[in-house]
Amino acid sequence: MTRLVAVRPTRHAPSSAGVFDRLEGHEQVVFCSDPESGLRAIVAIHSTALGPALGGTRFRSYPDDAAALDDVLRLARAMTYKNALAGLDHGGGKAVIIGDPATDKSEPLLRAYGRFVEGLAGRYLTAGDMGIGVDDLDVVARESRFVTGRSVAHGGGGDSGVLTAYGVLQGMRACAAFRWGSPSLSGRTVGVLGLGKVGRRLVGHLVAEGATVVGTDIDPAALDRARSEHPGVEVVAEASSVLGRSLDVLSPCAAGGVVDDGSVGSIRAQVICGGANNQLADPRLAADLAARDVLYAPDYLVNAGGVIQVADEWVGFSAERARARVERIFDATLGVLERAAAAGVTPVEAADRLAEERIGAVSRLGSIWNPPR
Repeated sequence: MTRLVAVRPTRHAPSSAGVFDRLEGHEQVVFCSDPESGLRAIVAIHSTALGPALGGTRFRSYPDDAAALDDVLRLARAMTYKNALAGLDHGGGKAVIIGDPATDKSEPLLRAYGRFVEGLAGRYLTAGDMGIGVDDLDVVARESRFVTGRSVAHGGGGDSGVLTAYGVLQGMRACAAFRWGSPSLSGRTVGVLGLGKVGRRLVGHLVAEGATVVGTDIDPAALDRARSEHPGVEVVAEASSVLGRSLDVLSPCAAGGVVDDGSVGSIRAQVICGGANNQLADPRLAADLAARDVLYAPDYLVNAGGVIQVADEWVGFSAERARARVERIFDATLGVLERAAAAGVTPVEAADRLAEERIGAVSRLGSIWNPPR
């Protein structure tokens, strides 16, 4: 029986460390190469204590292979905690395809990747992430049974960004209830960093809630689209002008690491709650935010709407059932914040402990013998 020990997210070991030291508790890491299609990918399985590892595939350029490995290891670990907190019967895994999706993505490459996913025989279920959409997953699925997050035309739930944004909204409402005594976001000023498939939809929810929104993105097309869709939203090109602004809520919804040693001292938001993965460049920054009275909602708690959707799809998608489960992110977030306050720890510590308690309790049941089926 596979068990997950309590492993707090930490910095990865330096590059000079032994290869197994760098894995830091991951069960399996697979390097996938198909020179003819150009595929260079890494699949990381952190834990299967609760069930098959589930997590998206990210297609992006990296400065070097070591950076790609660091990214996939950290993302896979976060998926273990995210899936546990969401109440899913899945462990944590993630994959990265190294390259520029705008120029390197092709049918042969995606299908080659699918062959490698199939070779893992169900230990890892893949879905979408940055650079990989539902149409791409339909191509991967031509070679593998272990693909979820597919298009509606192929029986899937479609773009998981829809429920991810809805879940972030629920987490933000819970933060408001904890911080200000009411879940209403009406009149609150929210800065959204990233106006892609999650941030864009989150802006729509916030406008409907009556919030004052300022948004930014590095993509000029995303800025133009936001201006067109929401004329009342302030759209700016410089992320730094949002990051250091006096806000009720800062919502990172693009790349991770937005809270780092350089930015943590300049953040003037009362709450940080967003859809991006790994918003803290280092886990110790959770304590720095708490010391500055900034309420941080763990990203892997509030951005679980997408993984809830693809997990639901794996057993036969029901939009109503998935949406109802995503709504529970409100109660889950409020519970973690209250637990953290009662214990005198950061919300990150409280969320990790809760996830580890569930993993330990459920995985223990594997010691109960059943006859072979």
